[in-house]
Amino acid sequence: MSFDTLGLSAELLRAVAEEGYSEPTPVQRHAIPVILEGRDILAGAQTGTGKTAGFTLPMLQLLNARSAAGNRRPVRALILTPTRELAAQVEEAVVTYGKHLPLRSAVVYGGVSINPQIAALRRGVDILVATPGRLLDHAGQRTVDLSQVEILVLDEADRMLDMGFIRDIRRILALLPKQRQNLLFSATSSDEIKRLSDDLLNKPAFIEVAPRNATADRIAQVVHPVDRERKRELLSYLISSQNWRQVLVFTRTKHGANRLAQQLEKDGISTAAIHGNKSQGARTKALADFKTNKIRVLVATDIAARGLDIDQLPHVVNFEMPNVPEDYVHRIGRTGRAGAEGEAVSLVCVDEQKLLRDIERLLKRELPKSVIDGFAPDPAIKAEPIPNGRNQRGGGRQEAGRPGNRQPRRQNTGSARNSRQAQPGQRSASSTRGEERPQPTGGKQKATQNRNSPRPHRQSAAPGKGQRRHTARHGNEAPALLGGGKNR
Repeated sequence: MSFDTLGLSAELLRAVAEEGYSEPTPVQRHAIPVILEGRDILAGAQTGTGKTAGFTLPMLQLLNARSAAGNRRPVRALILTPTRELAAQVEEAVVTYGKHLPLRSAVVYGGVSINPQIAALRRGVDILVATPGRLLDHAGQRTVDLSQVEILVLDEADRMLDMGFIRDIRRILALLPKQRQNLLFSATSSDEIKRLSDDLLNKPAFIEVAPRNATADRIAQVVHPVDRERKRELLSYLISSQNWRQVLVFTRTKHGANRLAQQLEKDGISTAAIHGNKSQGARTKALADFKTNKIRVLVATDIAARGLDIDQLPHVVNFEMPNVPEDYVHRIGRTGRAGAEGEAVSLVCVDEQKLLRDIERLLKRELPKSVIDGFAPDPAIKAEPIPNGRNQRGGGRQEAGRPGNRQPRRQNTGSARNSRQAQPGQRSASSTRGEERPQPTGGKQKATQNRNSPRPHRQSAAPGKGQRRHTARHGNEAPALLGGGKNR
């Protein structure tokens, strides 16, 4: 099957061809026709499946077919994402695929000045990509009007719920018209996702292209047992002895990411860390340096890695095993994309044996084990408890856990300066925030970015590129997370 058979316009087919794509992925084959019909969808799709283009292409077609009346450009499509990197990537996709259409898009997230965002929103945009916290900042300051939204996309909805955004999402839903098309994408299923979909979706089509335990056949997976205190030494040895040139390494915490990056630098291995406490400028530079091979290793937490899309990444290392088995699938899914081969290496100490068993139970198979000469674990070392629980993963996600007696923290999706943000209506336009986390009394602000000139970017375009442009874009769109239509 080719894209020609999906009912897309000539302008969109031209943009797709210019990006070098000829055949749609399974999620695109299933989602595009349904979205073009104007139906709600609940899609189970992991990163790397082409889901962004799967809803961006039909969304662009629907919006272009029913242009806004008059000269006004109200926001007609809203895409919510959990992190700023993912928001930037999605808007780049909108720009790429919509470059031959007279539509305008913008992205708003925290960590950058809110004023350019306000200016862009005043000029009018058709498609707005946002993180929840910064969007509520704009709503509180009345700098965005969501009363004309026709299409709502929740991308990586499971991650947004994990990060404590459910209250923010419900506040945003209250600002939208009831008549709209809703597209919900989630890599995993849970009771919370079911409750949200029951409340949000109207007779949705269900699309699942890969089960939650699916890993790419082209990814070679191996476990290296090692003592906790020798993990860094083993990692340095593997990188140097096997001449790995580009390695994405996962840790559980932000502090752990910083510490490991510093240790690898001392070992003579060029390394940078990326997590929520880093400024947006630092995150953007680290990712750009990694993509251009200026550094060999990028150390990341689970949250910070959401939205990272790196072509032909050869190596992923689990320096610390994730507390949630599904996160293992998400982590190693960063390699082995688009038919390329990849390698996923896990350094497992005695403390993490239960986590490893949980992952193998999810995968329904045992992962191969290989002890590296000189690094055999000491059998006398006893296991020690490690932090567990869904809201502790991803490098300090406890800050963004599910709301209990306190209000959730808001997590920034842009880079952040470390200033506080009040609740919508109280937040100051000058405050910014590092990651988009629900906060008890408001977090740091989230920032917006808009684009002015259509620039083709691949779906995996570096978030840094999109983040630096602050002017509204005309005639732009790329593989983001939206599908057009209206059915409620």
